[in-house]
Amino acid sequence: MSYLEQALIYIGAAVIAVPLARRLGFGSVLGYLGAGVIIGPAALGFISDVEYVLHFAELGVVFLLFIIGLELKPSRLWIMRHQVFGLGSTQVIVTAAILCGLLVTASWEILPALAIGFGLALSSTAFVLQLLGEQKKLSTEYGRASFAVLLFQDLAVIPLIAMIPLLAAGPASELRLGGVLIGGSALAALIIGGHYLLRPVLRLVATTDIKELFTAVALLVVIGSAVLMEHVGLSMGLGAFIAGMLLADSEYRHELETNIDPFKGLLLGLFFIAVGMSVNMQLLVSRPLDILGLTIGLIVVKALVIYGLARVFGLRNDSSRSIGLVLAQGGEFAFVLFTLARKFDVLDSATVEMLVLIVTLSMAATPLLYLLDEHVLRPRLDAKAEPEYDIIEDEGNPVIIASFGRFGQVVGRILKSQGIGFTALESSAEQVEVVRQYGNKVYFGDASRIDLLLAAGADKAKFFVLAIDDVEQAIATAKTVRHYFPGLPILARARNRHHAHRLMDLGITMIFRDTFYSGLEMTRNLLQQLGIETSEADTIVDTFAENDEELLKRQHALQQDETRMIQSAQEAAAELESLLRADRNRGGKS
Repeated sequence: MSYLEQALIYIGAAVIAVPLARRLGFGSVLGYLGAGVIIGPAALGFISDVEYVLHFAELGVVFLLFIIGLELKPSRLWIMRHQVFGLGSTQVIVTAAILCGLLVTASWEILPALAIGFGLALSSTAFVLQLLGEQKKLSTEYGRASFAVLLFQDLAVIPLIAMIPLLAAGPASELRLGGVLIGGSALAALIIGGHYLLRPVLRLVATTDIKELFTAVALLVVIGSAVLMEHVGLSMGLGAFIAGMLLADSEYRHELETNIDPFKGLLLGLFFIAVGMSVNMQLLVSRPLDILGLTIGLIVVKALVIYGLARVFGLRNDSSRSIGLVLAQGGEFAFVLFTLARKFDVLDSATVEMLVLIVTLSMAATPLLYLLDEHVLRPRLDAKAEPEYDIIEDEGNPVIIASFGRFGQVVGRILKSQGIGFTALESSAEQVEVVRQYGNKVYFGDASRIDLLLAAGADKAKFFVLAIDDVEQAIATAKTVRHYFPGLPILARARNRHHAHRLMDLGITMIFRDTFYSGLEMTRNLLQQLGIETSEADTIVDTFAENDEELLKRQHALQQDETRMIQSAQEAAAELESLLRADRNRGGKS
């Protein structure tokens, strides 16, 4: 069979299986795995050379690790540091230790037991985030905690991948010092060379304005760093991850991610198909009780460990139970680790086949565990269920305020003082409870829902105040209002410039940035305290405000081009400085 015919089979299987799997609630990863099982030796037998495909498809994992490195900003980690490095690290270590201990008790040798223990300690980032996102649970307490644990697991993959070749080398005393020195030197060269060379090279390529060349350089960076690590006996993924981290704070991060993402998606899908082709379904048929028993055992151990640790780290009982159930499966990186372990003879082929089957079955069980938690356990075990949204009485108020937090309350208090009626919607039950204690009338409801907006009188209101703090929720609400009530003017709160640009994409022009005006007023006062006349301070601040508003509009057209946005900001700063200098000169002459 020609390579073109094989490619046709891969693409056709993915196009059929993945949408079907997602519609059934199993997620795209299981769709790819299922497609691989069907076209592989276990079923139709269209593809026979699984090892070759698997080796080539490992590039998908390399690209994935590069993108994880790109997204790994230190500021993001610092905000979530307690759950990421506390709960996340403890979960990986404790789960791996328990699984390794059980294997050693069952007469396994320590090195393969370590590889298995750490591989099974990881959960499926792609699977869980997709499931929680589709069910709108990422903003819940257990959704945020799940994300933090998965983020640490993604980080942990890097040292775990690097660990596999060391396990193959035997105990530390037997490791060759030369190999360690070569590997360390290559890592240092990659980090130092990448730090000083990558940005200048990308800057030079960006000036050519040739998109294909930038894509080629992006591929060169990823594959080159991966090949370098492989040549010194380390993991290809480790090199790609480090290259991504070196560029995480660069002005080219978004462009690199955009260029690499299609290759990552295609090759990662091919990797999962190849893993599916290597699944030994005959093993399930011949040893059903063993395989199902080990799968259930894995789920139970991981669920209990994660539940207990979540309680120790302060999560509520219901959130701890939920995070335990949604993270109880094995993950896609287990396939990577076990495949690598087989390559370095840490694990034999029969063991890897069994582990791949167990991980696949545990992933297939995850939607069922989620449904068990949501529809069986939560209604029966959780004393405090989420309250139903209020029934809203349309009072004919001219203003609707979406979200009655700090921002929305300021608007509401001023309107109330002037006798202007408003209808306030708030999606947080706790916030509604607090606000009502102070005598405010606010309805519990999601302002992005068309039925609640109609009940609130959005079809007759004169203005809609979008005061929602969460960016994604705010954008979703704005889209609903713009679509169903195009004639209703929206006054929108924006957390930052990016949020403002997304609102401008929807045609919203009355945008008020959170800290912009308070920052202006503080600066106005500071200038006066420094001895500058009040009129001059007013001119300086007002000129800056006008200049920045114009810059915001200009940058809206350039938001996809980070290089031009930076250039625009620099030009605006120079223009502002020139303008204020001219004002000072005119003031001095008069």
